Amino acid sequence: MRDDQIVRLQALSERLGEVVIEEVDPHKWPGNDKPLGELTQQERGDRYWCKKNAAATMTLLLKVVNIAGILNRQKPAPDAGHAVDELDGELAAAEREAQAIIERMQKGNNVH
Repeated sequence: MRDDQIVRLQALSERLGEVVIEEVDPHKWPGNDKPLGELTQQERGDRYWCKKNAAATMTLLLKVVNIAGILNRQKPAPDAGHAVDELDGELAAAEREAQAIIERMQKGNNVH
């Protein structure tokens, strides 16, 4: 996908997020102020439909977010090579420090 399409997908996911927030709010479902035993058949059906619709919208949001995330991860960052080198250096330093701690523990059980 083109970069502009990825950006549009991300913007769409924000709008879908707002819709999900509205649809999953049980205070907006039919019969929200009634005990379940007092709901009419119509209110129960409408309430069930609202739940299914909210679940479907959330599924759609998750799929859009997932696709946008995958597409973003596939694009190399402009300084990806430098970032990888930097992380490799940090990882090597942490491994050396961990090895030194293990050796100190084995010699005298002193971890400081």
